[in-house]
Amino acid sequence: MNNISDISLKGKKVLIRVDFNVPLDKHFNITDDSRIQAALPTIKKVISDGGKAIIMSHLGRPKNGFEEKFSLKHTLKHLSNLLEIEVGFSLDCIGKKTLKDISKMENGDVLVLENLRFYSQEKTGDNDFAKQLSKLGDVYVNDAFGTAHRAHASTSTIANYFPKNKYFGLLLNNEINNLETALKNPQRPFTAIIGGAKITGKIDVITSLYDKVDNLIIGGGMAYTFAKAMGGCIGDSLVENDKVALAKSLITQAKAKGVQLLLPSDSINANEFNNNAIIQHSEITNIPDGFMGLDIGNDSITRFSKVILDSKTIIWNGPMGVFEMDNFLNGTKKIGDAICKATKNGAFSLVGGGDSVAAVKQFGFTEKVSYISTGGGAMLEYLEGKKLPGVIAIQD
Repeated sequence: MNNISDISLKGKKVLIRVDFNVPLDKHFNITDDSRIQAALPTIKKVISDGGKAIIMSHLGRPKNGFEEKFSLKHTLKHLSNLLEIEVGFSLDCIGKKTLKDISKMENGDVLVLENLRFYSQEKTGDNDFAKQLSKLGDVYVNDAFGTAHRAHASTSTIANYFPKNKYFGLLLNNEINNLETALKNPQRPFTAIIGGAKITGKIDVITSLYDKVDNLIIGGGMAYTFAKAMGGCIGDSLVENDKVALAKSLITQAKAKGVQLLLPSDSINANEFNNNAIIQHSEITNIPDGFMGLDIGNDSITRFSKVILDSKTIIWNGPMGVFEMDNFLNGTKKIGDAICKATKNGAFSLVGGGDSVAAVKQFGFTEKVSYISTGGGAMLEYLEGKKLPGVIAIQD
């Protein structure tokens, strides 16, 4: 792979696509800097080589051009503190003013460009917009795994203008290597844990994993659609009625593929979506009317944990329940505990997806798993076997 660790960037203008799509509070303070932290090794590599680091990213989903709340200037102070240097800012991401800002840079400087998505051409992969971006640098580096599954101007099209000077950043390289570790030659037993609210969006990854894993554990809101597919009564639980037949089919497919599909057997239920609701416990196929399932129960935790502890390769995407509420976090926390113990015993564990990563941080598991992926959507598409445009663009 074309990796920037293999070259010297001294005196080069290095255009780095990062993922600074970070959450901000109402005062524009960053509430989670994980994505910025993840990009630091690549930025520091450019600085230490004596290159000029030109940072481009998107932030949020602006509709029509500039929006104050989505300006990347809100990341400057924090990035400056992390790098311990004063980081510059350009009010645009293309054009004469931006070129002038770059011309003033000295070796070792860092300049952040304004939000790429203030231009609609970014998301359409517009060739002219990509060409204008390409004029800003001598070298192109993609270090944004979180957007690698998008064929956008700054993640894919732009690489055409750097046929001999395009590289993977250290983060993107690391992401691909860790996914390859899990998928190409996994130590067995190989277990995938898929949670979250809905089957929709996870169908392709589930069917793809059937060809790779030994065990597939299902949790979260999607489990209740499976419970209904088995003829169960699920009360007022979240259900995708149009996916019940599909859930039945996925159960049948698992048997045909020789994969052990583990579905929750019991459920922690509430009479309303509220931490202070009336709570009761039941079999997942026998939830009373007026109650909804919000977490897996102890029997499910015990069964799932045993399989996890016996595993040598583990992928986790999606929580087991509504872990944001104290009364419904037990399932997610206990499954996370089991993954950490398995990792300590020598298993390789990869966690990805916004909610899973949030849970890992909330419960203090960050240092106890093998790898935390920065891109939920990109990770899912990679697991499905899809080619990621941002990756292909560097490899071609």
